[in-house]
This record gives sequence, C-alpha cells and structure tokens, in this order.
Amino acid sequence: MTGADTIFAGLNTPRLILDADRLERNAAQMRAHCQRLGVTLRPHLKTAKSVDVARVAADGEQGPITVSTLAEAEHFAAAGWRDILYTTAIAPAKLPRVHRIQSDHGARLLLTLDDRGTAIATGEAASALGARFGILVEIDCGEHRSGTEPASDELVAVARAVAHGSPHVELMGVMTHAGHSYAFDDPASIRALAETERHAAVASAQLLRSHGFPCPIVSIGSTPTVAFADQLEGVTEVRAGIYLFGDLSQWSRGVCAREHIAVSVLATVIGHQRRGPSPSLILDAGALALSKDVGANRFMSNAGYGLVCDAATLAPLASLTVATVHQEHGAVPIPDASWFGRLPIGSLVRILPGHACLTCAPYASYDVLRAGKLVAEWPRTSGW
Repeated sequence: MTGADTIFAGLNTPRLILDADRLERNAAQMRAHCQRLGVTLRPHLKTAKSVDVARVAADGEQGPITVSTLAEAEHFAAAGWRDILYTTAIAPAKLPRVHRIQSDHGARLLLTLDDRGTAIATGEAASALGARFGILVEIDCGEHRSGTEPASDELVAVARAVAHGSPHVELMGVMTHAGHSYAFDDPASIRALAETERHAAVASAQLLRSHGFPCPIVSIGSTPTVAFADQLEGVTEVRAGIYLFGDLSQWSRGVCAREHIAVSVLATVIGHQRRGPSPSLILDAGALALSKDVGANRFMSNAGYGLVCDAATLAPLASLTVATVHQEHGAVPIPDASWFGRLPIGSLVRILPGHACLTCAPYASYDVLRAGKLVAEWPRTSGW
C-alpha cells in the first residue's frame, strides 16, 4: 500500500481535497496585507461556499462577507453571518427572497445595481414588501461586464433613483471589480490596473458626496489587484476570494506560488491507452470533475485542464498534464511507456486545478488534510 492509499483509504474518486495548512497561511497573509493597506477585508466566498472556510478566512470572526448567489447568502445568513454583500446585480423578481433571508435570519444583504429603472423597481418592491434594502451602485472600471461609467451623470442618475425613490432603500455607496486584471501576468500592469480600479471607485464616491449623497462604503476588489495594490486611499473595503485557494491561473500570473495552491482533485488511474498518437493515462476525473476552463493556459502553456501531481506529496509528476477531457474521463499523455509501470491502474494522483472557482463547483464537500492526514469533511453549498 502506498502513502497515498493510506492517506485516502476509503475515498471514492474524484474527490475535492483541501489542504488546511495552506488555506490558513493564505488567509493570514491576506488579512495582514489588508491591515497594512488600511482597508476592511470582505472575503468573497463564491468559490469556497463553505462556512468552515469562511471562519478560516476571518480568523474565526463573523465579519463582512461577499457572495455571488442568493443560495450562498441564505447559507451564510443561516450560519450567523449578518453583513453580506451580494455582488450580482439584483433583479426585482429576486427581492422577495432577499426579504425572506433578511427576515428569517436577522441578516442585512447589501445589494448592487447599475440601472435607474432597476433602482426605481427596487424601491417600489421594498415599499410593497415592507422591507429595507441597502444599495451599492456598481461602477465599470474597465471590464465592461456591468456597472455605470465612473464619476458620470449616469452614476448620479442611478444614485438619485435609489436615494429618492423610497424610504425603504438606502444608498450605501459604490463598488467595482477589476476582473480584467486576469489579462496580465506582470506585477507592474496589475499594479497599474489596481490604481485604475481604486480611482474609478473613489472618484465616483466623491462625485456622489458632492451631490449630497452619503457614500460610506467604497468597495473594490479582485485577488490580483488587491494583492499588488500599492495604496488604497479612499477605499473602505476590498473583496477578494481566490487567494484562499489559489490555482494555476493565479500561479501563472504571479499572484501566488505553487506551494500556496490549497485545493486539488484526487483522481484514480482507470486506464492505460496505448493506441492513438500518444500513449496516455486515463483518469476518472474529466470535464465535470475539473471544469473545461483553460484560462491558465494563457500564461502557462502546459496547464491543460490541470497539472498531475503525486497524491501524497502534491509534487508535480514531471510535466504530466490533463490534456483532454470528456465528461468523466481525463487523458494524460505520457512521454514513454514507463509511466504505465509507475502509475498502474488503480493508482491515485492529485490534480492542481486551472480555475478553482469552477473546479470546486460540482462538489458537495471538501476532504480536509492537515499535516498530511485527513482530519475532516467540510460541506459546501450550491445552486442559485
């Protein structure tokens, strides 16, 4: 029996493995970084989707958090979190559910929007429900996914619709997200974009204040821009999430080291394919277990769908990578047939994910390692 067989005895594969030692180190480093920058850390839990991970992120506290789905908001509210920012732009049809979450659990959900009509509809719904909603106006700092033009008449119009539309809604400030930071792999470019993100949010807040609108929250964040920011004057809080886990996309961009990557997929070798253009190991981890996101390959050409590692130590196995995925199969080309002997059918490997947010999504729980031993199983929420 190998070391991996001893560690993971009885686990059905594929399985999502979380290294608690790495997770705790990553969380502590980001908390210290935000303290140095003088901003509140509002961890984004869209990837973790776990109460246990949330506790690690905030060193046991139940402070402000960020979510991307109402299922996440409900999950964390039920577990005792009270200050929750829902960053996906709100649709009026979802407001009754927001009201239920707040009423049932005593939480406050901060909502985001970027449209005057939505702001008016939100105020009307709040009045009809007898609910109270806090609102952040989203600013587009260059990704062009959503948000108003920074420091613009459009922004002021949306803010006015929020602030004057209903006494049941409260304008709480602005937020933005530099998701386009993933277009770069050099610190100087990411650092410059971090300043663009900061300026867009701060200038927008200043404009709203000049029009008499309170703006207590100025919220920015993506893991790369937060990690590389030199200063965040005028910002009150940052949102980051993938720093907790890391992945090949982060490593390839210099945001983390390989030794920081805390999640991996445990897989079994289920076949030796000797035919075709290249001999390959066949794993029971395919598109559903790993995702089909290949964004890491932009700056790491050999990332494939994940790097294949020793199951016990997580050390990369030469340059082996999952090169092809089917729904439940992953193919790993090998340089020569000796690998069939080194990894016989039934062997375990672990795969470092390209994009942990998507890789983690289908799993119901984490199997948690500490000091090389399985110590717990932490549940995750799912859905929308």
